[in-house]
Amino acid sequence: MLNPCVIVSIVRKGWGDTVLEATMNAGAHGGTVMFGRGIGRNEQQKVFGIQIEPEKEIVLTLVPSDIRDAVVQEVVRAAELTVPGHGLVFVVPVDKVAGIYHLVQES
Repeated sequence: MLNPCVIVSIVRKGWGDTVLEATMNAGAHGGTVMFGRGIGRNEQQKVFGIQIEPEKEIVLTLVPSDIRDAVVQEVVRAAELTVPGHGLVFVVPVDKVAGIYHLVQES
């Protein structure tokens, strides 16, 4: 895999599968969904004066850099990330990959 990167999508609970499907439709070979919790400026809610920490799903998707932008665009569309409080997506470069032998080419 040339110039790999990880696309990190942090979305509302229940939206991880939607993001995973969107990344695969855009050319990714798979992904990992993890659960988390956190709060953002647009999510500050209280019940009986107690702060609620919204649950999140975090999707990690390893892709070659040549399809990175298309995958990110599809995540933004599918998870409705243009709406405040719906989540975020960012890209992290990767120096080395092992364990996905069908995708990794030694140079």
